[in-house]
Amino acid sequence: MRRRTPYVPATERPRLRLPGGARVALHVIVNVETWLLEERLPRQVLTAPGGVQPLPDVPNYAWYEYGMRVGIWRVMDVLREHGVRATLSVNASVCDAYPQIVRAANEAGWEMMAHGFHQKAMPAVDDERDVVRRALERLTEATGTRPRGWLGPGLVETWETPEILAAAGIDYCCDWGPADDLPYELAVEGGELIAVPYPIEMNDIVVYGLERRPDDTLLERGRRYFDRLYRESETQAKFMPVALHPWIAGTPHRIDYLDELLRYVRAREGVTFMRGGEIADWYRAERPASPATR
Repeated sequence: MRRRTPYVPATERPRLRLPGGARVALHVIVNVETWLLEERLPRQVLTAPGGVQPLPDVPNYAWYEYGMRVGIWRVMDVLREHGVRATLSVNASVCDAYPQIVRAANEAGWEMMAHGFHQKAMPAVDDERDVVRRALERLTEATGTRPRGWLGPGLVETWETPEILAAAGIDYCCDWGPADDLPYELAVEGGELIAVPYPIEMNDIVVYGLERRPDDTLLERGRRYFDRLYRESETQAKFMPVALHPWIAGTPHRIDYLDELLRYVRAREGVTFMRGGEIADWYRAERPASPATR
């Protein structure tokens, strides 16, 4: 990691200040993907009898498809009610598979963050540069705005990914985001990327798909997560990223917990919501000089 960024302890950083006197900024990232039915699916909630690995994997594909048909619209309704403009982490092929979702998010003022072309990790694609190029071109064509940010499918990269992203004009990346509560610089050959915070713990895939926690965990964990950051924000700006997937957070038995969490954080003074590009712009304006920027 030292190839990409120096180690700077949280205790040794100058104080940074959020816009408008805010103390904590929430970054809500909604992941919308295209799964390929003819290939092994990215996730499974239901295993087949006898250890079979079925193709097509109909039940798990239908589980995911629920999020595209129903769950995403619940998530959008809740975020709209709270005035939250999210970052849409989106496979570019969603523009063709689920164009209504991209259109609705774009009209709601969400930011498009490229998330590959299909939901396939970068080491598994034939030509990484071509995937990045096609993803950016398709999202630009569909929305009228070229994405500035990138989240690799599964947050997975190759050794060359940062250089490929920077050469393609990407200026922030969330793959390295779990490492900090604040953005930081990623050194790349011939350029620079900003690592924008992205959650592993405050991520519904982890909470429900991997840890198998009770349905209210996103709310209860979110309250504790926020409360601690809020106390620490007396001396340093803090970011709270929340990652959602519509086939998980958008189910009838979980959506109200997202609503309650947003109500909880909005009741405190000094809380704001920011999208990925806004975070990167703020950090570039506020950061101190560092080995990656001098």
